[in-house]
Amino acid sequence: MSLVFSAIAPHPPILIPNIGKGEAAKVKKTQEALNLLEQDLYIAKPQIILIISPHGSFFADAFSVNAHTNFCSSFEQFGDFSTKNEWKGSPDLGAKIAHKAKDEKIPVQLISEEHLDHGACVPLHFLTTHLPDIKILPIGYSALDRKKHLRFGELLKEAVMESDKRIAVIASGDLSHALKTEAPCGFHKDGGIFDKKLIELLENNNIPGIIQMNDDLVDNAKECGFRSFLLLLGIIKNMNFVFKNHSYEAPFGVGYLVGNFVF
Repeated sequence: MSLVFSAIAPHPPILIPNIGKGEAAKVKKTQEALNLLEQDLYIAKPQIILIISPHGSFFADAFSVNAHTNFCSSFEQFGDFSTKNEWKGSPDLGAKIAHKAKDEKIPVQLISEEHLDHGACVPLHFLTTHLPDIKILPIGYSALDRKKHLRFGELLKEAVMESDKRIAVIASGDLSHALKTEAPCGFHKDGGIFDKKLIELLENNNIPGIIQMNDDLVDNAKECGFRSFLLLLGIIKNMNFVFKNHSYEAPFGVGYLVGNFVF
């Protein structure tokens, strides 16, 4: 039917109550913003969610499409053995995307993996609370250049628009991991510059500006979401939108941005 929702969401495991415990209060703004995003997503009534994650199966020379029939989450690697989620898959849409990519000579690896990574699981845990019948199609980016990411995004849009389902797209990704000395990647002055610039470009609907961001600036920021966002921007780049910034915070030296694109 159409693209009914698109958003950017972070994926800090500390958001999960059994993991964050007392520390979760430090990401309260992000939690509240995800609650707002969940409400908007519910109103959009999607039947399928394309979830783009930086932490799934990675192929340097190909994008990935996970066409498994069902998915489950697990946070055991973070010490949480009780929080579990399950979702249905959308293998038909996955196969269609892979077929279209082959025709367009865009390298895509079709995979089938039941267990989702935390880049997908954390946002889905919060955003699908009231969508028990939702289907999920996980997408992974590659090490290919920006132009190929945008082209694959355009192909995803074609598949979405040709579908008879209501489809949402969520680009999971954190911004700079170098905002403080105690951050995972230490401190780099470009971290804060990158985050501020990216948010400014999103809020000004300046997709060309994002595509042309300085390579060194992006690299020095030690981000994990830039290529996720490129795929999403490839989907929406010819659409009129306003980016609604719900929240941005970086209590642990990692930038967490939550926002959606209003058409």
